[in-house]
Amino acid sequence: MNAYMTNGTYDFLTKLQEKYPKINFFYMSSGSSTLAYYEGQQKDVFAAGREYEAIETNGEVKQSGFIVMNNIPVTDDGTAMFEERFKQRQSELNKMPGFQAFRLLRPKKGNTYVVLTQWASENDFNNWKNSDSFKKQHQAGPTKPPAFFADKPFITSYHMIDPNKN
Repeated sequence: MNAYMTNGTYDFLTKLQEKYPKINFFYMSSGSSTLAYYEGQQKDVFAAGREYEAIETNGEVKQSGFIVMNNIPVTDDGTAMFEERFKQRQSELNKMPGFQAFRLLRPKKGNTYVVLTQWASENDFNNWKNSDSFKKQHQAGPTKPPAFFADKPFITSYHMIDPNKN
């Protein structure tokens, strides 16, 4: 499965739904920016978008909720090790209250992977972040980042915008 995303104004991005009625777009806001996201086997319809391969999925993305994206730049020779670490991890994410979806997205261009999680609410995400399960999964390792990190990871978060309510 592929995943696609792009940023723009809400008004501009929602016009895409008229142009591509068969695509199920998801819209989300970070306050100053709006992001459009969709997934499936379709082609990329964004003029200036980002394309990913979803190499691990759990749950279904919903029109409402809270999205957190951990953006992780990975070196070219570190991609296999990075992906293997994800496959080997013991995750209890889907057992957490409010969990909706998980995607590990491999970039088709560039080097920044996206670990996307969706929660019913920001509070559900914070409860997971403060849980023993999170601490176990994200145990502090060495003080320096893994060698396969090309740069410092960064987090982006969004509140879903339900176009049916606007």
